[in-house]
Amino acid sequence: MLPQLQVFLRDSPVVSHRCREEDIPEGEGEMREHSKDEILELIWTREEEGERTEAGLLESSQEENTEELIEELIHDGLVERKGENIVLTPSGHERAERVIRRHRLAECLLSNLFDLEDDHIESSACKFEHILSDRVTESVCTFLGHPPFCPHGKPIPRGECCRKFTTHVVPLVIRLSDAELGGEYRIVFIIPKQKKRLERLSAMGLIPGVVVRLIQKNPSYVIQLGETMIAVDRGIADEIYVKRV
Repeated sequence: MLPQLQVFLRDSPVVSHRCREEDIPEGEGEMREHSKDEILELIWTREEEGERTEAGLLESSQEENTEELIEELIHDGLVERKGENIVLTPSGHERAERVIRRHRLAECLLSNLFDLEDDHIESSACKFEHILSDRVTESVCTFLGHPPFCPHGKPIPRGECCRKFTTHVVPLVIRLSDAELGGEYRIVFIIPKQKKRLERLSAMGLIPGVVVRLIQKNPSYVIQLGETMIAVDRGIADEIYVKRV
């Protein structure tokens, strides 16, 4: 009996992360800066959700002495008060971006490589974001294949390695379109340009975690999923990220 052929024609809830105090590595002279990073990170994630009020920031923060930390950040030139809002300055945006990038890359690493549960991912990512150097962060990003989103669907700020797209390190995660014919791959994440496309792929069983085999690339990409053959075009194959089984 021949496998069924399905043809896919051409054409996530937002999760905020806030590290708990016990998740942050201790060290003399470091805790205050870590706390500042947490506030900057919270301001960033709140801005992603369209929230900027100081009252909301104080309510959302899990840091002790949040008001003092805000005043220190203002003094440091990292944030500024605009009416009822607290917003990042250019230098504050740059520092917050680095923290967010480290955190979300750590989430990808822990989720994709170790298949940890969300609670363990979040706790460990909170530690990673404070200890990863810029050089290690770039290596992790390259190793993962420059993922554009974290496991929660939130964008990962681009780094220098993403702009150069270096090939010195073989990526752990690649686009399905770059996979080898006949190879078996596990779907790690899917970055669709259209929400409906993700729903249709899910309905066909193409979801993170499943193992597929790439059968052909021309004229369309044919993927074997169990006993089912699914054909997709290049644009869709570019949106499916996999790792070799």
